Amino acid sequence: MALPPNVSAEDFAAALTDFAAAVGDDWVFSSDEDVAQYRDSYSILWGEPEERVASAAVAPANVEQIQQIVRVANRYGIPLYPISTGRNLTYGGAAPNLSGSVVLDLKRMNRILEVDEDRHFALVEPGVSYFDLYNYIQERGLKLMLDVPDPGWGSPIGNSLDHGVGYTMAPFRDHFGSHCGMEFVTAEGEVVRTGNGAIPGSDGWQDYRYGVGPMIDGLLAQSNFGIVTKMGFWLMPMPETFLTGTVMVPRYGDFDALVKEVSYLEDSFMIGLPDFGSPSAEGDPGGPMAALMQNGWPSVEQLEEFVSAQGMPAWSVELRFYGPEEVVRAAWGAAQRRFRDRIPGATFEDGYFWRLPLSAEDVAENPRKPELGIPALEIFDMVARKPYTNDAPWEGHADFFAFLPRKAEAVHKAARMMYETYTEVGAPPVHHPFFTPINYYSRAYIMATLVPTWRDPARNAQSRALFSLLLDRCAENGWGVYRTNPAFQEQAVSKYSYNNSALQRYQERLKDSIDPNGIISPGRYGIWPAGMRSGRA
Repeated sequence: MALPPNVSAEDFAAALTDFAAAVGDDWVFSSDEDVAQYRDSYSILWGEPEERVASAAVAPANVEQIQQIVRVANRYGIPLYPISTGRNLTYGGAAPNLSGSVVLDLKRMNRILEVDEDRHFALVEPGVSYFDLYNYIQERGLKLMLDVPDPGWGSPIGNSLDHGVGYTMAPFRDHFGSHCGMEFVTAEGEVVRTGNGAIPGSDGWQDYRYGVGPMIDGLLAQSNFGIVTKMGFWLMPMPETFLTGTVMVPRYGDFDALVKEVSYLEDSFMIGLPDFGSPSAEGDPGGPMAALMQNGWPSVEQLEEFVSAQGMPAWSVELRFYGPEEVVRAAWGAAQRRFRDRIPGATFEDGYFWRLPLSAEDVAENPRKPELGIPALEIFDMVARKPYTNDAPWEGHADFFAFLPRKAEAVHKAARMMYETYTEVGAPPVHHPFFTPINYYSRAYIMATLVPTWRDPARNAQSRALFSLLLDRCAENGWGVYRTNPAFQEQAVSKYSYNNSALQRYQERLKDSIDPNGIISPGRYGIWPAGMRSGRA
């Protein structure tokens, strides 16, 4: 067992007894077998001394029990690490930032408190998963669509607090951006509600999130300033139909115009998440693309010759439309007109058209679940063992998702940087000149790469070197990551160093003021209590 730092075995045993008095003996977990359930199964430090591991876990059933737990933690100096469903794979799972922390497991707080079909919102507790909320809506026949991340077993609260994203229209796929109102418990055990929730008896908590005065909700995201116990989310009214259409452009140099036009459509709220591709680069990775890259990064002239030789479009983008049939068909027609006028040689292909909501049978067979707000787990097929295609899968991975400006130049620069970084550390490069961004955040691009993790320390060492170097190279270009594994949070935060890291120093002053004993998630995203700053993890 890894004891909390600076806590004696006697005090730790006394704290566990007090936790049990608050929640019941059955909901305090301290055996090695139980605590092992809170390991990060994708850990890039698996089995090494630096691996983040918990000392115990405690699972409250309500806010009052959280308040009691917080008071006990302050009494003994026990660091707590709150989790919702603990499914945050690739970003640390349920493991704490600081080894020896007690995981505050909120899975029992799983009530769906309210869903309003007319005002299009939900109010939930942390233990509610996307599957739970989806099933609740389906069972009642409510005309509402969720926006879901790739794995549907996570929590809307946990996902949004870590700046998670989804696949539908821009106002909804930024999950923290679509929240409205929250309740949290402070490090001192006080209950706070934000926005209109701070007005006793208000019926507008999920309608207006600002209230008056400073909006403090953002302080609870990717931080350790409180324990969120309730959160409201704006939901998308169920569209009547869903339609897709693909735009293809012939030249490598057309990507700049493609980006600008897609950005116009996005910012005009005409489309949902656009899906960029590169038909010329698809196919056998050991074929023409390997020949193109054999002498290093090719010139623009070589890339144009490559595209011409393939006889395929250089770039594509699938556009997704939600709404009444006459509206989505008109929007698709308008989009084609705009591309035709701005990119000579652009071609078009009709895609899916479905009337919504889908029947239960159609949901089961649908290949595009997340885009339709249907939670699923199919994303894990990406790295699963599969005949003929993946007979030696990784044992896990750490997501490296860098954000860039929405510019073709930045995309090309990032693809080259990632290729050269993989090559430098001796890892097989997975990037090429036709590597495309993801538009999870409507005003920024994400360049995504998966860094493999293993149960082998030597292989993990190479993966850590790769991840660390990618962080450095991104920062040199003015880019960062939108979330990251605890093993790299210190380094990621260090890149935000303007004015002698004024932002981090401000956060530390807040931490000292509202959590003087440093009991909530020490070290999360680089925010350490005063007593731990000299030896940051």
